[in-house]
Amino acid sequence: MDAIVVDGGRPLTGTVRVGGAKNSALKLMAAALLAPGVTTLRNVPDISDVAVMAQVLERLGAHVTRTDHTLTIDATTLTSHEAPYDLVVQMRASTCVLGALIGRVGRAHVAMPGGCNIGSRKVDIHIAGLEHLGVTISTEHGYIDASGPAHGARVALDFPSVGATENLLMASVLADGETVIDNAAREPEITDLAAMLNEMGASIAGAGTPTIMVTGVAALSAVDHTVVGDRIEAGTYLVAGALDSGPVTVTGFDPAHLDIVLQKLEHMGCLVVRSADAVTISREGPIRPVDIQTLPFPGFPTDLQAAFMALLSLADGGAVITENVFENRFIFADEIARMGADIRIDGHYALVRGVPALSGAPVRSPDLRGGAALVLAGLVAEGRTVVTDVHHIDRGYEGFVEKLRCLGAAVNRIDISDPDAAQSPSGGANA
Repeated sequence: MDAIVVDGGRPLTGTVRVGGAKNSALKLMAAALLAPGVTTLRNVPDISDVAVMAQVLERLGAHVTRTDHTLTIDATTLTSHEAPYDLVVQMRASTCVLGALIGRVGRAHVAMPGGCNIGSRKVDIHIAGLEHLGVTISTEHGYIDASGPAHGARVALDFPSVGATENLLMASVLADGETVIDNAAREPEITDLAAMLNEMGASIAGAGTPTIMVTGVAALSAVDHTVVGDRIEAGTYLVAGALDSGPVTVTGFDPAHLDIVLQKLEHMGCLVVRSADAVTISREGPIRPVDIQTLPFPGFPTDLQAAFMALLSLADGGAVITENVFENRFIFADEIARMGADIRIDGHYALVRGVPALSGAPVRSPDLRGGAALVLAGLVAEGRTVVTDVHHIDRGYEGFVEKLRCLGAAVNRIDISDPDAAQSPSGGANA
């Protein structure tokens, strides 16, 4: 029952380094199941989602060891093909073991997914794609039961689903024949997965484009791979710098992975300086309003929509945010409205009218990205903000409080069962 307490008004400046991408590391962990032997993953973030995925792999018979930010996954022998409900319900990404298990053992029994309550995110696209590969699938009693083997085929996705693309890649790399995935997801995390699979001996071409071609191979080998930097974590800290004026430098990621986000920040009046693996952001004038619509990569990422809603809530004018990916992603608006934001929701549109200032308030983290955005809002709000349900934030941000404090923020994590904790200064040591 922890909470994050923020005292607004402290200037933010300095440098923060992001970790490995959550949305890549989880899928690479699943991909390690495809090869007998010991796979090493480096730059793995120490977050709760990674811990859950490690438990999933352990249930399947793999052995997972963490040393600092390095994971070793021994998948020499798998003893089960079932990903149980008690783990999958905690994290939707664990369904990516579906494709890996089909590829490795030809069977999978995977619970229907859980995760943040930001939309239905049905697995219909995954199932339809795998059926095109010849996999027999049934769904009953809350589980997906799949049996192979898979064979090469042409699959056209109705939507460029990241999860479906990943499952199809992992199911097809060891299949007979050639697989073509049309309307494939193009996210950097897809490119990272394909890169690791190729290092393992797969034959994949076109990752990062709408058409991916996979030629099945007989076997894969364990490898040593470094996870790509987390563009969403980077975007979160860049928004923090934009809210407070900076300068804030964020390192450890490829700025090309945030190209449209950086363009939007520039249009909002920020000075953005790019280098090979870092971005520095600062702002002198008012925040200018810009319209945003979320789309699959290379469009604006839905995972940064809440952070930008917080930024636009202080803009000099009104803007429209259009959410095209998840229908429930605007639940964040109700919480930031408690801080004085002026936001009206109409279907998948949010009209954000900038206000002169936000006020600190008790708020609840509605999901992973919304929770982080509430903390960002608290950084510039007048007074104290207390964010509860921070276990959502733990799913995707390692050392979130510590990194913000390195930038000068007055932020602290407390045990809310302690009646005196919320009254203590936010600049003190973590509880």
